[in-house]
Amino acid sequence: MLICNMYKIFGFLGLFLMLSNSVKAQADQDSSRVIQFSGVVVTQDEFGEMVPLPYTSISVFGTSRGTYAEIDGFFSVVAEVGDTIVFTRVGFAEVRHEISDTLESNYYSWYQIMSRDNVLLPEAVIYPWPSREHYKIEFLALDVSDELRQRAEENLAQEVLSRLKHSVAVDGTEAFALSMENRVQEFKYSGQYKPQNIFNVAAWAQFIKAWKRGDYKRKKKKKP
Repeated sequence: MLICNMYKIFGFLGLFLMLSNSVKAQADQDSSRVIQFSGVVVTQDEFGEMVPLPYTSISVFGTSRGTYAEIDGFFSVVAEVGDTIVFTRVGFAEVRHEISDTLESNYYSWYQIMSRDNVLLPEAVIYPWPSREHYKIEFLALDVSDELRQRAEENLAQEVLSRLKHSVAVDGTEAFALSMENRVQEFKYSGQYKPQNIFNVAAWAQFIKAWKRGDYKRKKKKKP
């Protein structure tokens, strides 16, 4: 009788562990589930009608992923459960939406309305310099200490600029320019093969020069 009860206890424990692992796996799967949103960004014009709002930036907060609304306001973006989608455009109020874990489908339509936002800039009063000599005196009196110079050099360092290039999300204008550039390249070689740089003598010459300069050598990381 005792052995039978022990078997039952172990059986219940095993079933409980299996259910716990199943629930945990399901939760992990839901948290990393990818959902595609396609829709239109619109706003209200001076006549009270809804019109498309092109070049609106749609980005995933905290990441470099995002897109922009095309000329007709259409956009398509992919996000995960828990991500926050941010809609931004100059002259309009920012809109944020967090992707809920209650969504069941992997594809949804999105109709986003943007409202205008008045940006009030502080008043700036500009006074002319009394004379060229007075300007020289004030310019030479500027604080250009070593600390400020060092801070400027750190902010303009190549490593910092390179890191910002990959971490800062592009705005609607930059994304549109990149898209148009890609389309121009597609139309330029439409119906023919693109030229291969492997047969380009100038490209080989640049490659050999870069190789001699050591551009392809792995740089050693500085020890902290």
